[in-house]
Amino acid sequence: MLSVLGSIDPIAFSLGPIDVHWYGVIIATGIVIAFLVGQREMVKRGMHPDFLTDLLIWAVPLAIVGARIYYVIFEWDKYKDNPGEIIAVWNGGLAIHGALIMSIIVAYIFTSKRNTPFLKVADILAPSILIGQAVGRWGNFMNQEAHGGEVSRSFLESLFIPDWIINHMYIDGAYYHPTFLYESLWSLAGIIILLWLRRVNLVRGEMFFFYMIWYSVGRYFIEGMRTDSLYVFGIEGLRTAQLVSILAIIIAAVLIVYRRITLPDPARYLDAPTEPKKKQGHVNQNKNKKNKKKK
Repeated sequence: MLSVLGSIDPIAFSLGPIDVHWYGVIIATGIVIAFLVGQREMVKRGMHPDFLTDLLIWAVPLAIVGARIYYVIFEWDKYKDNPGEIIAVWNGGLAIHGALIMSIIVAYIFTSKRNTPFLKVADILAPSILIGQAVGRWGNFMNQEAHGGEVSRSFLESLFIPDWIINHMYIDGAYYHPTFLYESLWSLAGIIILLWLRRVNLVRGEMFFFYMIWYSVGRYFIEGMRTDSLYVFGIEGLRTAQLVSILAIIIAAVLIVYRRITLPDPARYLDAPTEPKKKQGHVNQNKNKKNKKKK
């Protein structure tokens, strides 16, 4: 598992001819932890126990597709002559903003179909999204990607991080900023704040909007340190993630202010939860039974 330099093998284990990469294992682990946390809070807030499971059946695979499409679009020169590599997600190349955009679209459509307020679900899941991001960044670490510029070993040692992280940041003869770690820790701090904000009873939507602002602020500055940034239409200096982060901060801040001004009596996060809703099929069956009894 460890090389002579102490770096970590990106392959977790093999099943015959199939290599299972740590990248995929870690991403899956992040999804599971995020699901468990989100599921518990959803039930607590009066949602049906199967709601999140049904949502993730659609959201997870489509988020991966969205993350890959986003990455490939802004790295098209890399893939246009090697189209077979487009599906090789195990080699890295999933853009979190692509996953987030696709997930928001899927969640909005799903909640509309279930007659459930989108912002209620978004608020509940905001900490879970950060959990998935905090854990998922370690997949980049295993692939030795998404790192920053070159630094000295003494600089990394001054950060008081373990040797196994320092050793794995030794890539092609040089040490690099562990920007994956910076973002993971920033996300962890955001999780703690969001869990605290649950008690504040914010206006519905503001938990999610805070997530947008918090993550985007951290991502903006961390992205400036990275050496593998995606650029808008290949324009040097115009980093895609930084542009998206700025837009996300502006949109979230405007929505918070606008809704505070215009909504006379807005719903809030800690409003008394309703009883867990039955699935539509169960409701129809109960109605049919009542009608039969009346006849």
